[in-house]
Amino acid sequence: MTDTVTLGDVPTVTQPAWGRSVGFVTPHVHVFTEPFRTASGALIPAPWQLSYEIYGTLNADRSNVILLCHALSGDAHAAGRYSVHDSKAGWCEPFIGPGRAFDTERYFVICSNILGGCGGSTGPSSLHPHTGTHWGSRFPVLTIGDMVAAQVRLLDALGIERLLAVAGGSLGGMQALEWAASWGDRVRGVIALATTARSSAMAMALSAAGRQAIVSDPAWRGGDYYGTAGPVNGLATARRIGHISYLSAEALEEKFDRRWQQGQGPQWSHQPEFAIESYLDYQGRSFVQRFDANSYLVISRAMDYFDLSQQPGGLDAAFATTQAQFFVATWSSDWLYPERDGEIILQAAQAAGRSVVHYPFHSTKGHDAFLLEDSQLTPPLSDWLASLSV
Repeated sequence: MTDTVTLGDVPTVTQPAWGRSVGFVTPHVHVFTEPFRTASGALIPAPWQLSYEIYGTLNADRSNVILLCHALSGDAHAAGRYSVHDSKAGWCEPFIGPGRAFDTERYFVICSNILGGCGGSTGPSSLHPHTGTHWGSRFPVLTIGDMVAAQVRLLDALGIERLLAVAGGSLGGMQALEWAASWGDRVRGVIALATTARSSAMAMALSAAGRQAIVSDPAWRGGDYYGTAGPVNGLATARRIGHISYLSAEALEEKFDRRWQQGQGPQWSHQPEFAIESYLDYQGRSFVQRFDANSYLVISRAMDYFDLSQQPGGLDAAFATTQAQFFVATWSSDWLYPERDGEIILQAAQAAGRSVVHYPFHSTKGHDAFLLEDSQLTPPLSDWLASLSV
C-alpha cells in the first residue's frame, strides 16, 4: 500500500528492530499533475508518479536531508521491512539506521525509485494516462539527467530546497554526479561509490548484450508482452550477464571454484552441472520475479548515454557550478567501474576547485563491494558526513 504525503505529514520511523535497523517502514508515492519533458523532447503526460521511502526525522530547518540513489536493479526500498513476514530488509540496510553511516538519529534519508523503473514509479509497465494501456516499448528513452530532474520535482513537491548530501553507488553514483553537474547549487555533498563519470565501451558492451538477450526472446513481442509471461528467458540472461560484471574472479573462485552442483563428476549433458551455473540460474529466476524487461532496456540505455565529459568545457568543467564537497570510493576488484574511474572523478572535482576525498579500498568482492563492505566503508563515510553537517 502506498500513499502521497507532504513533509508536514511525514512520520518518524518506528522504534528500531533487528538490532539497529530502522524497523518497519511505509512506502509512499507522489503523483505529479504537470507533464514531464525528457531530454529527447518526448513528453510523459500527467499524471505520473515517483515512489519513495523515508528514514529518520527531518530537522526544523530541513538541513539534514540525504537523497539516496539506487543502482540498476534497486528501488525505493532501501532499508527496513514492511512486515514481520519479510525475509529480507531493503537493499541498503547495513548503512541506514541509528549509528550507521546514514544515521537516522541525525539524518533524514529519502530514497526514490527512478523514473522509468518498475518499483512504483512511472515506467514502461505503467498505464499510459490517455490510452489506459501499458506504455511498453513506447515509453521514452531516458537519460540520467531525466531521472535526476524527476527527483528534483519530488524534492520541490516535498518542500526540500537543498540536500545535505546525495549518495549512490553504480547507477546511483551516476545520479549523484549528475546532481553535482546540473543541480550543484542544491547539494552540499556528493557521495559517489563504485561509479563513473562516463560509461566505458566495456560497460556499454555488457549492457548491449543484456538488451539483445531481451529483445531476441520471442516472448518480448516488441515490448507489448503485458498480460503474458513476458520475455523471462531473455531477462534472466540479461541478469546473468549483468551479475557476472558485479562480481570478481577472486570472489567466484572462492565461492564456487569448479565445484559440481550434484555428484562428483560430469553428467555428460548440456544442462547446468557446475555450482556457478546453478547460481547464475538462481539469480536469473529471482530477478524476473521482481523486474520489468522494458525497464531494464530503458535504464541500461540511460547508463550508456551517461558521459559528463560531453558537457561544455569537458569533464574538467563538469563540477564548476557547484560548491559541493565530494566523497569518492572505489574497490580494487571492481572491473566494471575500476579505480581509474574514481581517479577521473577526483581529478575533475579538483579541477573545479572542489574539496574531494578518494578512498581506494581493497576488496575481493568486485563491483558489489559498495553494498557488501559496510564495515570498511562506514567509518570514513560517517566521519565525512559529520564534518559536512557542521
